[in-house]
Amino acid sequence: MPLAFVTGGSGFVGGRLVARLVADGWTVRGLARSHAAAAAVQGLGAEPVHGDLDDLHALAAGVRGADACFHAAAKVADFGPWADFRRINVGGTRRVMRACREAGVPRAVHVGTEAVLLDGRPLVHADETHPLAFRSRSPYSRSKALAEQVVLEESRDGLEAVVVRPRFVWGRGDTTLLPVLVDGVRSGRFRWVGGGRHLTSITHVENVVEGLVLAAAKGRPGGVYFVTDGEPVVFREFVTA
Repeated sequence: MPLAFVTGGSGFVGGRLVARLVADGWTVRGLARSHAAAAAVQGLGAEPVHGDLDDLHALAAGVRGADACFHAAAKVADFGPWADFRRINVGGTRRVMRACREAGVPRAVHVGTEAVLLDGRPLVHADETHPLAFRSRSPYSRSKALAEQVVLEESRDGLEAVVVRPRFVWGRGDTTLLPVLVDGVRSGRFRWVGGGRHLTSITHVENVVEGLVLAAAKGRPGGVYFVTDGEPVVFREFVTA
């Protein structure tokens, strides 16, 4: 029975991934930084590993003997101190990758985002060759771009790392994007950019999970892959006023 370690296993994407892996017959460990997170991981049929991305001992315990690591944990916010984004998204990713390599984990899958490309300009028919936005004004975008760079740097010495980039993840159980949209509409503060005529791409959470599972099984080492509900067309942000 294969063994997987999942960071962010109590979150929206990570939780669905844990449930899928357990259903597929995997033994799963999930990093949990709180008692509530541990209870959520355990409720999905996985073994909680208490700690966070700063905890080297917890990461080492989580990846020990694992056949694959899925790194879904991240600081996701529009604003905040750059030091926090750098410590969690960049430093935390490096610690996860190094823990994998030191433990001899053969495959790591990093949950990225299309935000790594956002530099203030529209992205039309963007693909995996589009340059990363290392100078983005968004701390989240910049930190996730740097995190991808870390993943590819650490993909060596027996560790095969793959990056999967979903766009605008949605589905039942979403606690971030859909609630914001619903609240904006109900409060009368929601506005469509350009009257709603601009195109974008979205990804149902089950499609994200399928992409992550396929990346673990078939992804090219060092590969970067978009996953969406359809062909990426134009990435733009909605606004609330």
